[in-house]
This record gives sequence, C-alpha cells and structure tokens, in this order.
Amino acid sequence: MKIYVENRSKNVLDIFCYFTTAVIWAVFFAAPLWAGPQNTFTITDFEGRQVEIPARINRVVTISDGMIAGVMTCLGQAEKIVGIGSACLPKIWEYDIPSSTGTAHEYRQGMNPVFFLNPFLADLPVVSQFGSGINFEAIARLTPDLIIVRTGSCPLCASKDVQAKNLKLLASLGAPLVVLHGPNTFDRPDIGSITREIELLGAVFQKQARAKEIADFLLELVNDIKARTADIPPDKQKRVLMLGLSPTARENGGAGHVKGEKTVQTYLLNEFAHARNAYSGTGAWNILNAEQLIALDPDLIVLVTAWGYHPPEELYDAPYYKNLVHMRAVENRAITALPWTPCNCEKRLEYPIDVMVMARAAYPQRFTDIDFCDWLHQFYMTVYGVSRDTASRLVSCQWMGWACKGEKK
Repeated sequence: MKIYVENRSKNVLDIFCYFTTAVIWAVFFAAPLWAGPQNTFTITDFEGRQVEIPARINRVVTISDGMIAGVMTCLGQAEKIVGIGSACLPKIWEYDIPSSTGTAHEYRQGMNPVFFLNPFLADLPVVSQFGSGINFEAIARLTPDLIIVRTGSCPLCASKDVQAKNLKLLASLGAPLVVLHGPNTFDRPDIGSITREIELLGAVFQKQARAKEIADFLLELVNDIKARTADIPPDKQKRVLMLGLSPTARENGGAGHVKGEKTVQTYLLNEFAHARNAYSGTGAWNILNAEQLIALDPDLIVLVTAWGYHPPEELYDAPYYKNLVHMRAVENRAITALPWTPCNCEKRLEYPIDVMVMARAAYPQRFTDIDFCDWLHQFYMTVYGVSRDTASRLVSCQWMGWACKGEKK
C-alpha cells in the first residue's frame, strides 16, 4: 500500500513537470497568437507571386527611375532605402541651350523631385543603371530586408527573357522580392497600373490609407482634365507631335525622336487630353529627319525629355534647328515642354502634370479658371506632404518655373 502511494506521487510529479515543460516550449518557441503580432505577412506582386513581407522593414534596395523611392517618400519610408537602382536619382543637371545670338539659355539645378526631398540618396550605392545591368553582388552585400523593383524602368527595360533572368537572380539573393510593372510593360498602357503600384507599396509598408489617398488624388486630377475635354469631337481634336530634341537623334542623321502609338504618352494624350498624335507610327524612339517633321505639320508640339532637357527655346532659337523655323507650330509659338524627367523610361507620380501641360496647351480656353502655378504648388504639397515653399522649389527643379511667370515658355 505504501509502495503504491509513492508510485502514484511520482506519476503526478512527472505529469506536472511534463505539462510545465510543454507550456514553456509553447510560450517561447511556438509563438502563439497571444504572444504579439506576426513576423511576416503576405502580399501578391505584379508577377502574381505570393511574397512574405517582414513586419519590420529597415533596409530596402529599390530598382526604378524614382517611382518606388517617390512613393516611399510619400509614405514616410524613404530613410529605409540603402541602395538605389538608377544613376539618374542622385544627380543635379544643368544645360546650356545655344541660341542664334550666341547667348545660351541656361537651365540649372534640375533634378528628380525625389532627390531634392532626399539628398541622402547621393551617399547610397547605385546597384543598377541603364546600360550596365544589375550588380547582384552589391545588392547582396547590402543585406536588405526587402528588394523592390519596377520593370519598364530604364535598368529593367530589356527583353522578357532577360527580364525573367534578372528577376530570378534577384529572388535568389535571399531577401523578399516585390516586382512592380510600369504602364509601358502592358500591351495597352493604362495609368490604372500606377494606382495599383502605389496601393501595393502602401500594403508593403502598412500605410494603406495614405497610399490610397495619393493614388485617388492623382486620378482625380487627370479625370478632371478628361471631363473638361471630353466633348471635343474627333474632327476638332488637336494634332499633337510629341517630340524629343535628342542629340542622339541628331548624331544619327535625324532631327529628333518622336513618340508614337502604343506608348504611355499617346495613351495620356488620347485618353485624358482628347487630342490626337500627329505621328501614326508606333514605338517610343522613332528618329525622324527635318523633312518628315515638316510633313507632319502638327497643330502643337510637346517637347519631352529625350537624352536631356529640351525647352521651346531650343526649337525656336538653336542654330541646328534653323530648318524647322517655318513649321506652322513653330511660327505660331505653339510649343510647350513637359517637366524635366531624367530617365523617363516610365511614368512616375508626376504624370498628371504631363497631362495638364498637354491639355492646356491644346485647349487653353478649357482651363481659364485654373491658375496653373497654384495648381502645381497644390500638386506637390498634396502628393509629397510638403510646404508651399518646398513645393515652389520642386516646381523649379523640374524646370516648370515658366508656369509661374505669365505662361512664358
């Protein structure tokens, strides 16, 4: 009887110890729901991949022409960037546009708005740039918590086969990889893809409300422009030539590059400004000579970033464009310029400015109630959450100051 009692006591003690040990393991190693927030969460990127995102992100490598860094800036996350994928981001640009009088038109302190707002980008390693590929070893050395890339940007605008290889190698580095696709990567460009990019980045950084606010604001701006020009019948729509006065084109015997059909520029022109492309060819970098440009006879010329900044003064006044001075658009001073957009392989957060510039130049009577200078300030203040003084500086760094000087271009 005594022996039975001792054995029973021992069994109870063993059961108690086992239970206690199990609880300890559960608390410290099983991470039950009551122990706190999960360490990761899942998003679906533009490749359709399920990506596990760390709940705490401190080190991010980005590869884009500024779209990713721009959205991160809006979300208050830019300081987490440790490596950038474009040499155009941490750079200050200047141009001297020659004139027939010998006095150059000077343009100074041009830059991507993201760099103006985040000067520390100049101190970060550039892990990728146009024409040089991706430095996978440099990315690995940065030990990122997260890699975010955008296809269609200048470092990632190669063929689909090369693209797939690059994405596979990036995924092999060990850090979670989030892939975005810019509008030009789709068969039919659609600015709605930018909305999805912004919202996806909002989910990645758990800033969904702010991301939606930004995306909705951008769409609101272009939809207002669309409504103002929607009733213009096709036969009354302006014929617009989107021209890049590229030195590369001149070196190859042409007068400039022309944006054609199936580009995001033509999509914006047709969909929101309700104007027509004067050039019926396809593609983004068509080299045309002076005779071909004269034959197109557009109502309006919109100058785009093309291997440099090109203001109307260049077409009006540069000696190497003397043979174009009798184009109807040149004689009528019907020329405007889009914002300075270094490495403009894909549209970024500033795309509504492009739409407004095109639409106002084509149909000024439709926008007489809008103070364009104030509109620009409100744009930067709302998107980037900055003061009016900072917004004014952003206007200047994209060389849009003409909008605040009596429309002088």
